[in-house]
Amino acid sequence: MVEMKAADDHQFDAYHVAASGDGPRRGGLVVIQEIFGVNGHIRGVAERYAAQGYEVYAPALFDRIERGVELGYGEDDIAAGLALMRQADLTDAVLDVQTCIGTLRPHGAVGLVGYCWGGTVSWVSACRAIGVAAAVCYYGGQIAQNLDLEPACPVMMHFGDQDAAIPLSDVDAVQAAQPGVEVLLYQAGHGFNCDRRGSYDEAAAALALERSLAFYAEH
Repeated sequence: MVEMKAADDHQFDAYHVAASGDGPRRGGLVVIQEIFGVNGHIRGVAERYAAQGYEVYAPALFDRIERGVELGYGEDDIAAGLALMRQADLTDAVLDVQTCIGTLRPHGAVGLVGYCWGGTVSWVSACRAIGVAAAVCYYGGQIAQNLDLEPACPVMMHFGDQDAAIPLSDVDAVQAAQPGVEVLLYQAGHGFNCDRRGSYDEAAAALALERSLAFYAEH
C-alpha cells in the first residue's frame, strides 16, 4: 500500500503492484474496487493484471469516508459496503482515480477496470477523467443512471443476464444510449468475476478477462 494525494489534497491509500511477467511492460491500469474496499479479492485482481505486464494501482476510494475498509461477502459485509457506497461521491472517486492515472501516465498508456460500484466509477471516469486509453466496466449498477455522459475513450462493459441487481432493461438502456460502447452479456449473476462469492462463474470470468486483455492490447 502506498499513500497518494488527490487534487483536492485528500490523502488516500492505494495498492500498487509493479508490472511483472515475462514480456515487456504493457501499460498502466487502475483497478477500481467493489463496495467491499481494497480487499483480498481486489488485490488479487491487481496482481493478476500485473502478471500480464501492467503496472497497477487500486485506490482505496472509501478512505474519504472510512480508512482501511476491507470487507468480506457475508450479509453484514454487504450491508456495510452498501452504506459506504451511499455516502460516496462519484466526483470524489474520479478525483482519486485521476491521481492514479496521473501517476501512471508518464510511463505509457493507462486503462481502467472496475467491478460492481467500481464498474460505475470506471464508466464515469472514462467520461470525466483525463488520459484514459480504454476502460472496462464489470456489472456497474449505476451506469444506467449516468447515461447522459459521453466517454472520452473506448469502453467495454460486462454484465450477467442473471444479475438480480441490474435488470436487463438497464443493459438495454445502456446499449441504446451508448451504441459505441461494447456491451457483452454472460450467462451469470452479479459478481461473477469474484472467486470469493457464491455467484462466481469460472467460465464467464475467464472469457471476460480474455476479452478485456484483448481490448487493452488493441487500445
